[in-house]
Amino acid sequence: MGIDCLCTGILFSDVVCSPVERAPDEGELVAPERIELSLGGCASNTALDLARLGVSVGVSGCVGQDVFGRFIMDQLSGGGVDIGGIHRLQGIHTACTMVINVKGQDRRFIASPGANTRFAVDHIPARWVQQAKVLYIGGYLMLLALETPQMVDLLRTARAAGTRTLLDVVGVADRESFDRVALMLPEIDVFLPNDDEAAALTGLSDPLEQASVFRDAGAKNVVITQGDRGSLWVGEGQRLRCGVYPTEFVGGTGSGDAFDAGFIAGMLAGEDPAGCLRWGSALGASCVRSITATDGVFSRQEAEQFMQEHALPIESF
Repeated sequence: MGIDCLCTGILFSDVVCSPVERAPDEGELVAPERIELSLGGCASNTALDLARLGVSVGVSGCVGQDVFGRFIMDQLSGGGVDIGGIHRLQGIHTACTMVINVKGQDRRFIASPGANTRFAVDHIPARWVQQAKVLYIGGYLMLLALETPQMVDLLRTARAAGTRTLLDVVGVADRESFDRVALMLPEIDVFLPNDDEAAALTGLSDPLEQASVFRDAGAKNVVITQGDRGSLWVGEGQRLRCGVYPTEFVGGTGSGDAFDAGFIAGMLAGEDPAGCLRWGSALGASCVRSITATDGVFSRQEAEQFMQEHALPIESF
C-alpha cells in the first residue's frame, strides 16, 4: 500500500508522570497521581497523529529487540501507521525518555537515545521515498548516522521528484550544532524548530532574525513555534505571525510533533501557509490537554470542528 507521508527519525517510548507539586529533593519520594508508558519521539508521534487525521503514513527508524521496541511498534501499527520501515537492531536498546512534569514549570526530560543513533539512510525504504508526497525528518541532531552527504542526496532526489521535505530538530546543545543542521537546509522546504532550539542554533533571541539565518543557510521556508506565543512563518515573499487557539494546558509533551503533523496535513490538503499554520496550531492545542505525547490529539473531524468554532489570529507583516 502506498503512503502520502514518510516520517523518518527518532522513535521513543516515554515514561510520563502526571504533574507533581515540586521536583523531589535528594533521597525524597514525590508521588504523582499516575505514571504512564506512552509513545514518544518526533517521528513516531508525528506519524501517529497523522494517521489519526486519516493520512496514509509510514514510519522509518530503529528500535532494539526489547519490550520498549515492541511497544512502539504495537502502538504505531494499532494506530494505523505502516511500520514496514522500522528496523529491530541487535545489541542496542530502544530509546526511552522519563518525562517529569512539575506544576507551573516546563517539563523535564531524562532520555537515552538508544537505537536512534544507528538509524541511517540505508534503513529508509526506497519505495516510500518514491511514493511519498511529503518526507519528514523528526529529531535531527539525535540521528548521528543520518548526518551524511548520502542523506542530502536522498533529499535532493526526493525534491526533484516533487516530494516536499520538512525538518525538525531536538536536543540542540549549542551553536556548534548549526553546521550539522546547515548540511540539510538547502534541501529542506520547511524547517520547523521552536524558538528555544532556534536561539541555541543561532545565538539570537528574535524569532524573525532566527528565521532569516536559516533562510540564508538554504531553507526555503521557516516556521518558528513559540509555545503559548504562537508561531511565525517566513517564506518566499511572505511573512506571517500566528496566535494560538484556546486550550486547557495539562502537559506540553509532543505538542511540537502535533504541530508538525497538523502542518503536514494542511500541506497535503492543499492549504496555503496560513491554512497550514491553522492546522498545526489546532493539533498542537489538542495535544497539550494530556500528559502524554499523543493521547489528546484531535481526529480529523474533531480538528475541523474545532477550527470552525474558534478563530485563530494570523497577520501578514
